[in-house]
Amino acid sequence: MSIDNIRETAAIRARYARIAPLYDLMEILPEWRFRSWRRRFWRQMEERVPHGGRALEVGVGTGKNIPYWPQGRMMSAVDLVPGMVVRARRRAGKLGWDASIEEGDAQALPFPDNSFDAAAATFVFCSVPDPVLGLRELARVVKAGGTVLLMEHVRSTDPLVGKLMDFFNPLVVRLMGPNINRDTVANVQAAGLEILKVEDLGLSGIFKFIEARVPGDDDAN
Repeated sequence: MSIDNIRETAAIRARYARIAPLYDLMEILPEWRFRSWRRRFWRQMEERVPHGGRALEVGVGTGKNIPYWPQGRMMSAVDLVPGMVVRARRRAGKLGWDASIEEGDAQALPFPDNSFDAAAATFVFCSVPDPVLGLRELARVVKAGGTVLLMEHVRSTDPLVGKLMDFFNPLVVRLMGPNINRDTVANVQAAGLEILKVEDLGLSGIFKFIEARVPGDDDAN
């Protein structure tokens, strides 16, 4: 990673470390909507990971997805921020999960190649300094033919809304951390993943489910 990337990653870690104690409270209103999306998202993951298989969540945060993790799978999770990891571990313990939840950077995941049957992230790649690098890391640690499933907010396809998102993005990044105007679908393609499905969840195309596949050697035949 470049010096600029290292600095930006450190800044994001510090920004989210400041808000970690209040993070769940800050998002209490949008969670009324996100909760149903999270449930659907993890049902899709359950269909794509065999019973007894291994799945990774990148950017676990305070563990909001843990109540929806598929049972019977070996779950691992990482987050950039130590304070988030502590909260996610606490939530996992209360829910009876014996999962590996560790500090880790999406841009340099602490796992060998081909470690997982699938990987997932929700509202994460808006904050990763180099999202393409992070998505390539997911492709590295997921087995060939495995699934990468994302739920993200992206730049609106509505021209006016998109321009407003561009205008306000620097302020949002400074105050809260995430970029609100990224083209994550294009970033998934740039990372070399094969997009299988993009589902528009509404609000001028801002919220999306993205399902992608890690290409395998057979794809070249």
